[in-house]
Amino acid sequence: MESANENVVKRLVGCLNDRRVELMDELFHEDAVMHWPQSGELVRGAENRRAIYNAFPQLPTITPRRLVSGGDLVVLEASLDYEGPTYETVFIFEFRDGKIATETAYWSEAFEAPAWRAQWVEKT
Repeated sequence: MESANENVVKRLVGCLNDRRVELMDELFHEDAVMHWPQSGELVRGAENRRAIYNAFPQLPTITPRRLVSGGDLVVLEASLDYEGPTYETVFIFEFRDGKIATETAYWSEAFEAPAWRAQWVEKT
């Protein structure tokens, strides 16, 4: 059974794929924090989030692969396609009162698997 928090994450994916970033205000708390550990950046508050998303050179198309949740935590695994590089991404969403309070995102550009381990793995 889908949780209300999972539905919020699905709405977020939809609004980004539709390039309707203004809808993010309905999904995030005004004081929400977005954390991008790989670049060491922390986006604090709606004003900064709006500025970044309105200045984005090119928003990716997000293709969800797996969505799991429990309580106030939702984890989304997805591919981000920038019509060029594709990134494999994990988003960790922490909720408060039905809205996103914290988003932590990890991403990595896809890479070709080395041939030396092909005999022990399956390609997806």
